[in-house]
Amino acid sequence: MVTINLPIGCYVRVEKPALQAILDRLRELGYRVVGPTVADGAIVYADLTSIDELPVGVSDAQDGGTYRLHRNGGGAYFDYVVGPHSLKDYLFPPRATLLECQRHGTDWEMRVPELPSQPLAILGPRSCDLHALAMQDRIFLGDRFVNPDYEARRKGLFVLAINCGRAVSTCFCTSMGTGPAVSSGFDLALTELPGHFILEVGSELGGRVAAAAPWAPCSTREVAEAQAVPRKAEIEMEERRRPMSGRPHGRYLDTSGLHDLLLNNLDHDHWDKVADRCLACGNCTMVCPTCFCCSVQEVADLTGGHVRRERFWDTCFNADHSYMNSGTVRKLTRARYRQWLTHKLATWVDQFGSSGCVGCGRCITWCPVGIDLTAEVAAIRGGGPP
Repeated sequence: MVTINLPIGCYVRVEKPALQAILDRLRELGYRVVGPTVADGAIVYADLTSIDELPVGVSDAQDGGTYRLHRNGGGAYFDYVVGPHSLKDYLFPPRATLLECQRHGTDWEMRVPELPSQPLAILGPRSCDLHALAMQDRIFLGDRFVNPDYEARRKGLFVLAINCGRAVSTCFCTSMGTGPAVSSGFDLALTELPGHFILEVGSELGGRVAAAAPWAPCSTREVAEAQAVPRKAEIEMEERRRPMSGRPHGRYLDTSGLHDLLLNNLDHDHWDKVADRCLACGNCTMVCPTCFCCSVQEVADLTGGHVRRERFWDTCFNADHSYMNSGTVRKLTRARYRQWLTHKLATWVDQFGSSGCVGCGRCITWCPVGIDLTAEVAAIRGGGPP
C-alpha cells in the first residue's frame, strides 16, 4: 500500500462524511480524539468516536451573561463560535494529582503518578484558542521552569482547527490580532463550505492524516472561497462596531496605549462601579483560555492512610489567592477585579511580552452579571458608559 503524504501548505477538498475517516485514522495512530458536542445546553469538548456526535445543525447566540443554543435547520457541523471549554481544559486540566502518599503501618510510601502518555487530538479549536495555546506554551514550557505535566500532555498534540464562519456579539479577536482566520499552530485547518470541507495542511503528520480520507485537490477558486469564510466573520465583527440604536452592538477593544492607561489609573472611580456588579465568582478566569493561576492542597481519604497532593485551578478573585503572612492583601472585590484586568491587559505584557487576552469573549458570555472588559476599559479611557 502506497502512503500518500499531502505537503504542508496544500489545500484539499473533502466531503463531509469523509471526516469520519480522519477521526478513525487518528485513533489508529493511538490518539485520544476529543471534539465538540452538545451537553447540558452548551457546546463542550468530549471524547469522540463518530462525527454523528458533532453539533450538526446547532448554532449559538452569546452576549453578556447569555449563552443559548438553537437548531438552525441546516446541516453545518461547525456553525457555532466558542463554548466554555478550551485547550486549557485538557493541557492544564482543572485538577491533577502531583503526589500520592500511602501509609504502610508506620511508614509512608511516596509515589509520583505517571505522566500522561496517550497523545491527544483535538478537533475544533479556533484561531483565538491557538493564540492562547501559544501563550500557555510560553508560560509552562518557555521559562526556566518547565511544567512536566503540561509538557507530557502537550507532546504529540494533534490540532484540527476550525476557521470561524461567523461571529457572535462577544467576539473581538480582530481587536487583538488573533483571528478569525487560523494562521499557525495547527496540523490541519478545516473550513466548512455548504457541501464539503476544505482542509489546509499545517504539518507533515497532518498531511498523512488527511490523506486517509478521500480527497481531491482544490482549485484556485475553491481556495479563495475557503479564505472568504473567516473574512465574513471578520466583517461581521467590524460591522458590529457601528452604532445601532445609538450604540455599538458588538465588542471592540482599543489597545492603543492600553498598558499605561490601566497602570496610570489604578485609583480610577470606575473600579468601584465594576465592584458593585462583580460577584467575585471567578467564572471569567475559569473559562479564560490563558489564565493559569492554581493552588495545591492535600486531600486525604477517610482513614487518613492515603493522601493525594492535588493541583487545582484557582482564581485571583478568591480572597485566599492574595493571602500572605500578614493576611489577605486584596480584601475588596474592587482590588481583585483590578488585579485580574490589569494583569490580563497590562502587566502580562511586562511578564510575557504580549497581552494575555485573545478576544474570545468567553469572560463576557460566562459572567453571571455580564461584566464586559471592553466596556470597562472604554469607561476608564473615557469613551464608555459611566
